[in-house]
Amino acid sequence: MFGGWTASGTGAASANDSASTNDSVSAADTEPASAGLLKAMQRDLGLSKRQAEARLAAERTAMDRTPKARKAAGSAYGGAWFDPESERLTVAVTSDAPPATVRKVRATGATVRTVAHSARELDAAKARIDRISAPSGVSSWHVDPMANTVVVNVVRDRQADNDVRRFVSRALAAGPVTVETVAAAPRTFAAGTVGGDPYYTGNVRCSIGFSVHGGFVTAGHCGQAGAGVRGWDGSYVGSFQGSSFPGDDYAWVSVGSGWWTVPVVLGWGTVPDQLVRGSGEAPVGSSICRSGSTTHWHCGRVLAKNETVNYSQGAVHQMTKTSVCAEPGDSGGSFISGDQAQGVTSGGWGNCSGGGETWFQPINEILNRYGLTLHTA
Repeated sequence: MFGGWTASGTGAASANDSASTNDSVSAADTEPASAGLLKAMQRDLGLSKRQAEARLAAERTAMDRTPKARKAAGSAYGGAWFDPESERLTVAVTSDAPPATVRKVRATGATVRTVAHSARELDAAKARIDRISAPSGVSSWHVDPMANTVVVNVVRDRQADNDVRRFVSRALAAGPVTVETVAAAPRTFAAGTVGGDPYYTGNVRCSIGFSVHGGFVTAGHCGQAGAGVRGWDGSYVGSFQGSSFPGDDYAWVSVGSGWWTVPVVLGWGTVPDQLVRGSGEAPVGSSICRSGSTTHWHCGRVLAKNETVNYSQGAVHQMTKTSVCAEPGDSGGSFISGDQAQGVTSGGWGNCSGGGETWFQPINEILNRYGLTLHTA
């Protein structure tokens, strides 16, 4: 129960949720992030409290500078990322960029790196790969701005499959492409019904993402349009008003019947709630945290954007990859950077005991798709 969770108007749990939310308001007014989020960053990223606070401040600066740097670079733009070592934003520009363009990018406060291919070229190459039917042995593919290439990920023990080899051959012909191996294929993180956890549709348990005016957003694979939703207490919450999966992995659920929305990511009683104040997009390299009904708070880094993930049910486009772990039941849950909503949990590989990687569908794409407004503090 988290990420803009809708609280029931009856019962003891509702009173506890309200008190927790009020505590968050007072804490967030004086601190850069909740104590719980900072503790999760310390645990999962190996940072001290002071380092975590400094990281969040630097990432917020990079987040604000990214659109300005992209505009300054114009057609020479090759991508951007946050460097956790220097705590600065790096922007790639093509080698043919005029000196005046480079100066404009540097004037935004970003570090400049010269690359061979523009972001437009890389995106076009990825789009060509998106049109190729991928076998199950191909995990995903994305544009890597730091390497200035499109990376195709192949499951390690499936490299020799004929279908995989044919896909890779066609992908390499699409443009600047690098092939890498991964340990396992991705899967979604929905789960069978478990009593006392966030929301249910049919026999599936998933996690709520972020509150929007009129409801909340979550993962598309958790339910189809028209499906009813029950809350943690079994009472009727609302229904799926829109849902897309595969191709995309997002949905939104209307809220009624005595339930309402609040702009917080809940801490499950183990960490304080985190207020949601906006949806500024964190660059690649930034730290990011996830809250889910199964594994609660975990943190990591943004590894890639605009990645196509090849689930067994079909490919999902425009995903963001992270080093954060997740497990069944976490699907739909909230990814947040500082106080900025980032997206809803889709799927991944691994678990929170041995580690893994998790993808999310960016929040702004969902809001734009359905014409929704994020509920913010």
